[in-house]
Amino acid sequence: MQINLLCFGDVVGRPGRDITARALPMLVRRHDIHCVIGNVENAAAGSGLTPQLHDSFRACGVNVMTLGDHVYRRGEIIARLETAGDLVRPVNLPINAPGRTLAIYETAAGPKVAVLAVLGRLFMKPPTDCPFKAVDRVLAQVPSDVRIIVVDVHAEATSEKIALGWYLDGKVSVLFGTHTHVPTADECILPNGTAYITDVGMTGPYDSVLGRMKDRVLRSMITSLPTPFDVATGDPRMCGVLVSVDPATGRATRIERIRVDGDMLPPDGPGRGPD
Repeated sequence: MQINLLCFGDVVGRPGRDITARALPMLVRRHDIHCVIGNVENAAAGSGLTPQLHDSFRACGVNVMTLGDHVYRRGEIIARLETAGDLVRPVNLPINAPGRTLAIYETAAGPKVAVLAVLGRLFMKPPTDCPFKAVDRVLAQVPSDVRIIVVDVHAEATSEKIALGWYLDGKVSVLFGTHTHVPTADECILPNGTAYITDVGMTGPYDSVLGRMKDRVLRSMITSLPTPFDVATGDPRMCGVLVSVDPATGRATRIERIRVDGDMLPPDGPGRGPD
């Protein structure tokens, strides 16, 4: 028996939410997915998460949600972070920062999946604790009967993600990178059984600059004038990886990049909450 996981990257605004809701049922059926894990920190108008949107992701089939450097951008999510068992903040924020650092999801097939997130330190804000030591601290809290462990590394520098991949090889089942919004082509299974990819890419509008309207970003870069980076709308795609894991050992046996284009799906999405 294999446990199949879908890990997908930064959901950006309404286009990202809509394609998530439209694509997930098809992907779960087609690939017999047991657990869906998504980074949703850009879901509310491109920055942060609200309780309403958290509920909508639950309703469309996301089992565990991770957050990154925009974890507290929407103040109304803080109370939810303290109580929701399917929502995790980065492990290397200050020890008293609100929110849970570990989620454990029990699949319908039986095996449980532990999920955590960690922020990189290179070129990132806010300042954080050492990601290596912080991950080790939380891994020590994972119950011994949970063999499948997934880590979302939300970081800018590819070197830092790759280093964490080698450090955690054999300690976790999957390490997938987020934050850069650009999918990488280096998916692999490391020697000790960890499925790795530097960045799974963005779930959102690709007719954009990292999910934002091209003209707004170009104006800012060319003139240095302050410009609102509104969320774009064109060419929505869902990007992520499919990973199969042996539940007896926690070792990954397969990793495959996926991409779902919005124009190949029926126009039906949640459409609620901020753009």
